[in-house]
Amino acid sequence: MGARIAIAAHRRAPLRLRVPARSLALYLPVALALRLVMLGKPAFQSDEQFYLLVGQRMALGALPFVDIWDRKPWGLFAIFRSVYALPFDPVLSYQVLGLVCSVLTALAIERMARFVAPPRAGRLAGLAYLVWQPVFNVALGQSPVFYNLPVALAALLVVEARAKARDPMLARRGLEAMVLLGLAMQIKYSVVFEGLCFGLMLLGRGRADGWSTGRLAATGLAWIGAALAPTLAVLLAYAATGHVAAFVQANFLSILSRSTDHADAFGQLAKEAAAMIPFALAVLLAARRLPPVRGDRPAVLPDLRLWALASIAGFLLFGTWYDHYLGPVLVPLSVLAAPALGRTAKGERWYGLLLFGAGLAGAVAVPMAQVAERGTAAQFAAASGAVSRELHGRCLYVYEGDSALYRTTDACIPTRFAYPSHLNAMNEAQALGVSPVSEVRRILASAPGVIVVAETARPNRPNRETRALVRAALDRDYERYESVTLGQRRFGLWRLRHAR
Repeated sequence: MGARIAIAAHRRAPLRLRVPARSLALYLPVALALRLVMLGKPAFQSDEQFYLLVGQRMALGALPFVDIWDRKPWGLFAIFRSVYALPFDPVLSYQVLGLVCSVLTALAIERMARFVAPPRAGRLAGLAYLVWQPVFNVALGQSPVFYNLPVALAALLVVEARAKARDPMLARRGLEAMVLLGLAMQIKYSVVFEGLCFGLMLLGRGRADGWSTGRLAATGLAWIGAALAPTLAVLLAYAATGHVAAFVQANFLSILSRSTDHADAFGQLAKEAAAMIPFALAVLLAARRLPPVRGDRPAVLPDLRLWALASIAGFLLFGTWYDHYLGPVLVPLSVLAAPALGRTAKGERWYGLLLFGAGLAGAVAVPMAQVAERGTAAQFAAASGAVSRELHGRCLYVYEGDSALYRTTDACIPTRFAYPSHLNAMNEAQALGVSPVSEVRRILASAPGVIVVAETARPNRPNRETRALVRAALDRDYERYESVTLGQRRFGLWRLRHAR
């Protein structure tokens, strides 16, 4: 009976693969306006600038995990490598690509929201996603910007399949959804939790349709294979080149050895929980206090709630609750908020007003604070010039600071660990597969032409052993020739004595 329930609007206007012009005309200018202050900033986010650096070095022949190390999947770096195939500024290219992915994700959110709310509310659900992305620093090139799109498309396939009893295309729809999730996993592995949720939901649909145990098992295995295929393909490619150990260590083992600064992590979590209160009110409180949008409550709501719980589990499990990790949670929560967003009656519309009011305030304040903290494009260009002048053909070593300096100076990198925190932060000390102390000692022995160190407070616990090595080398072999300011941060530039 439940599977036969359909929303009247859904019967009147089936969801097709089309682009709603009115929604696009709303989403694009709003998304652009909220991101305008961020565009063109080469060091706006530490993660994004590093991904772009990896893309640049891939274009020059470097192999991720072998020549330049990180624990993100290969697919994410491939996205940033692709911008170097375009004849435009790579910073703006990846940022515009991220904006396009965000708008497409908002369109998918709108389509899903149409299952549980009227068209106007569905459009507002997509808009809520775009508004709240900058609040959590996930608006341009952080990994959720890219993987939320295939996850949202997979969720749409699952929701449509779950709403249709005895669909002869169920196995194919499930396969398509799992392929999308497999692609998403090659951007961030935490998608696996949503993939497990979607797979179980689809198998539940098959069981309700009377599938035999053998058919359920065979189809489930096929779906698992489809989800794992992109990652297996990359793993096999690394095995073929003799680098499977480096791939496995970076992709699967390193995360298990990274430690957590619990005081900082729980502080982050408390701040993020407070910021999510408007969503909690719209999704939880409004659902209990407001009458249904129309007739019976839609049958897909339990599925959407399970999806939200799976995405929240993926956020909570690893214990490092950076704000952009909430990016995937915004997708199902925006869909679930739709029934509260379209209310116009007095006493009912305050849920939507609070959600958008708080979101817009954060979407303006957070990027402005980031620019104030991290500096302008002109400041970064000046810093790049100050570094380039003193390299004299030697490598640059950014012990603390922005990895984008490697890219903008075209300097050689004296280590696989170009992301500064990998060698200067204590939480990474056991996760690299090598000793940070030994690696820093090797870097200093290579005599980099310039070393960059912070002269203002750092956000995470330092690795005191590697810091002591760097300070000793600076005192012995280097001279401080300039201080550069990037927003609220200041860095000392040290050049090798007698290198000129």
